[in-house]
Amino acid sequence: MASRPRILIWVAFFFFFEFVFCESVIDPDAPECTNRWIHIRRLPTRFNLDLLTNCSEYPVFDDFCPYLANHGLGQKTHNNSHSWYRTDPLMLELVFHRRMLEYPCLTSDPSAADAIFLPYYGGIDAIRYLFGPEVNSSFEHGLELYEFLQQDSPEVWSRNGGHNHFTVLARPAWDFSQSLDNDPPIWGTSFLELPEFYNITVLTLESRPWPWQEQAIPYPTSFHPASLVLLDSWVQRVRRSRRTTLMLFAGGGGTSLLPNIRRSIRSECDNSSNSENSTRITGGYSKLCYIVDCSNGICEHDPIRYMKPMLQASFCLQPPGDTPTRRSTFDGILAGCIPVFFEDLTAKSQYGWHLPKEEFGEFSVFIPKEDVVFGGQRILDVLMGIPRAEVRRMREKVMELMPKILYRKHGSSLGLRTRKDAFDIAVDGTIGRIKSRLEKVSLQ
Repeated sequence: MASRPRILIWVAFFFFFEFVFCESVIDPDAPECTNRWIHIRRLPTRFNLDLLTNCSEYPVFDDFCPYLANHGLGQKTHNNSHSWYRTDPLMLELVFHRRMLEYPCLTSDPSAADAIFLPYYGGIDAIRYLFGPEVNSSFEHGLELYEFLQQDSPEVWSRNGGHNHFTVLARPAWDFSQSLDNDPPIWGTSFLELPEFYNITVLTLESRPWPWQEQAIPYPTSFHPASLVLLDSWVQRVRRSRRTTLMLFAGGGGTSLLPNIRRSIRSECDNSSNSENSTRITGGYSKLCYIVDCSNGICEHDPIRYMKPMLQASFCLQPPGDTPTRRSTFDGILAGCIPVFFEDLTAKSQYGWHLPKEEFGEFSVFIPKEDVVFGGQRILDVLMGIPRAEVRRMREKVMELMPKILYRKHGSSLGLRTRKDAFDIAVDGTIGRIKSRLEKVSLQ
């Protein structure tokens, strides 16, 4: 566990880094920044960096101190690693904040900005309501931030009523969607139900289908290259990998007696193992199905457990779990493993900026979960029916997506910065959405 003095020193360094970058003056006439200027709103550290000093105070949740290393990327998977880290998805707020400090079109003048970033660690702040002693006050989550925005330079907020502000919440939006009227409260906080924040754009790991202001962005994986050479080296490894397994599922669940897609997957994998012992497998595969058991979170910070098997599989099954989306979707893409989806909410209706809807048929397979669970459809039959040439073409498309869904390391090389990653695409999409929203508001 990281010690509190080390965390405090690291937080102080981060704050100094933020001060230097946010106060820097950039040429307002720079053509590459036209309509792309962002102002980082200076928030008191109680809304972000101070929250990190409490990293070990939520035993019911977890001790997230080890994952603060490397500005939220976590500790390296091993000492000689240059790109692989034990990254926790909750650290996306910190990772995004650190990358925003390197954004080339920052302005210290909020009135000149096309968008205003709120570096609020809302997912981390939510822990005290979800697991801590303030669980019964979860309807208050966000009110203190709103009061600050109203009192400190109120003209910045009132100029557009918050429409030009955006923030990142490193949890599914459902965790912030508790009704203000629930008493006693159920799971979640009411941050996204506060009328005060209806106008801001919120980037989440999983969005709800209806609110216009929510947009899902990729879960952070464990791969964060710092140079184009490291990225290209990984791409070549993926391309050379021998795919000896037809389909793979990395995850937990599926042990309940109730019918559900994960139970169906486990049952089909068990049956395929029996058939492998009696039937020669065709298509160059030595295994029809392989399960990486990630029950009880044992894979969460250990990419070695699942990345090697994924590199050996042609298809990675992505069934919904407690919520529709999965970090494994992006792990699989990084391994060049073609995703198999069972409902649109897992990715197609979530990550439109990074995984365009119109291209899903080019890089993924869709099998309705109802057909599998209740209709008797065998996943293996669908996948084995896809011609090998089509599988190779789909894998090449998956590999084209790899740079778009990873978060490169902060301070990366100039060469790598020419490839837009998940952060770059999220910022571009946010600016576009804010511009569109402001145009609509001006017409009302």
